[in-house]
Amino acid sequence: MRIAVKFAYDGRKFYGFARQPRLKTVEENILNILVENGFIKDPKESHFRSASRTDKGVSALGNVIAFNTDSIKNNIIKKLNSDLKDIFFYGMKEIESDFFPRHAKRRSYRYYFRRKNLELDKMLSTAAFFTGEHNFSNFARVEEFKDPHRIIDNIVVTENNDFFVIDFYAQTFLWHQIRRIISAMEKVGMGKLEEEQIIEALNNPDKKVDFGIAPAAPLILKDIMYDFSFEYEKYYLKTLNDLEKRIVNSLSL
Repeated sequence: MRIAVKFAYDGRKFYGFARQPRLKTVEENILNILVENGFIKDPKESHFRSASRTDKGVSALGNVIAFNTDSIKNNIIKKLNSDLKDIFFYGMKEIESDFFPRHAKRRSYRYYFRRKNLELDKMLSTAAFFTGEHNFSNFARVEEFKDPHRIIDNIVVTENNDFFVIDFYAQTFLWHQIRRIISAMEKVGMGKLEEEQIIEALNNPDKKVDFGIAPAAPLILKDIMYDFSFEYEKYYLKTLNDLEKRIVNSLSL
């Protein structure tokens, strides 16, 4: 049986998602508890895969893993939540044997930052430049042999008390793409960059520019969507809302 599991975590407690030698990571914690409880024997044999490998400090309200197991499905989430801290499992679905969680239908990320002296109108107009298909070489850390073209379906800017909240929607994102876009948007909102400079950097990706990268802690992987629905635990929305509030409150300190 192959199952997909949806989960959340406080990224401030980890050195990122992916396993790293001698460091506390989300993936290492999950794999250890899966093996200890006999849900899997090892990552390779179970075809363990994740949907997103978030960076150090980045949190998630809706990441997804998938693995093969012979265990009874109903016991897995309860056991995982009793043995892990700072990670919360709340959704599960039995899926096809060839399911690969990276092949998602859509991803959504949310970024919080303090309003300071930012101009909302400029933030909104700058966000519009990044929607649609572009070569994001100047707004991402593009790995070798990686296609720098991506399609951002929508960017929504709202106000929440002392924060601007930026929601990004796309099927896939490049490494550091959102944080570099945020840095550029913030600089325009503060009057340190002109909108024309953003347009120039998008239209001329071979002419290298660097508008900086925003901090990781205010970034949250909100959700990852597929062509199926998960079976959710009761009261999961309250737990997710509480986690998001804790993260936002920490940004105010």
